[in-house]
Amino acid sequence: MSFKLAVVQMDCVLGDVGANLARADSLVGAAAAQGATVAVLPELATTGYFVGERLGALAEAIPGPTTDELGQIARRHQCYVVAGMIERGKGCFYNSAALLAPDGNLQGAYRKVHLFSAEREVFTPGAEPALFDIAGTRVALTICYDLIFPEYIRRLVLEGAQVILNSTDWITNDWQRGLGWGGTVVAGLVATRALENTVHVAMADRVGVEEDWQSLGHSCIAAPSGVHLAKIDGGEGVAVAALELDHPDWEQWRTVATYLDDRQPSLYVPKNTSS
Repeated sequence: MSFKLAVVQMDCVLGDVGANLARADSLVGAAAAQGATVAVLPELATTGYFVGERLGALAEAIPGPTTDELGQIARRHQCYVVAGMIERGKGCFYNSAALLAPDGNLQGAYRKVHLFSAEREVFTPGAEPALFDIAGTRVALTICYDLIFPEYIRRLVLEGAQVILNSTDWITNDWQRGLGWGGTVVAGLVATRALENTVHVAMADRVGVEEDWQSLGHSCIAAPSGVHLAKIDGGEGVAVAALELDHPDWEQWRTVATYLDDRQPSLYVPKNTSS
């Protein structure tokens, strides 16, 4: 099994779905021109992140007008498209990612399980993982903060995920930069999740500035050995890598990197302690 995967790194016009879809269309087209058959866009790519009081006005059902437009992009460029958006639920909102197939049809969606900080004030957490078969491969959709939790990513792998796709908007400010939080750290996180689970991991991050917060970029694709197969540091663009999932090198790698088989789960559950 092999296919070309692209991570799309883009800036967003806050609250302007049309402008963001047009930019996504251009960048997905650039990825497809390099042979990509799967393109991953950032978290909340269609609206931007700090939408504030416009949340309700920008939220849409899935399926809905925005997924219809994303489906046209997928069909036009003949590739799978994963894109972050605000989903309107029944009396609530979700930070979601939609998956569109090359025929333009909605294949499914994922609701972010791990909400970060103030997200908890406006979004409802998802309750289920999302795994799909695309391009002959079992992939799992994740969003941003999900990647911080090794237990969650490990569960996805144990349930059959061969590739972890992460749409994200890692952000920073001067204080966080002073502590070392930056693009090289999140790119390293991708490499670590790939290495410890012996799977491919791809992260599509935002760039640009919203509400004095700078998005980190450093979108990348990592192999089971932890090496970055493709990466883009700053600015808009795409990074494309060929994933050869059944290549003999990766099969041989897993005979040495027997991390999944060597687990001792009984030692990972803390003992009950009295306060």
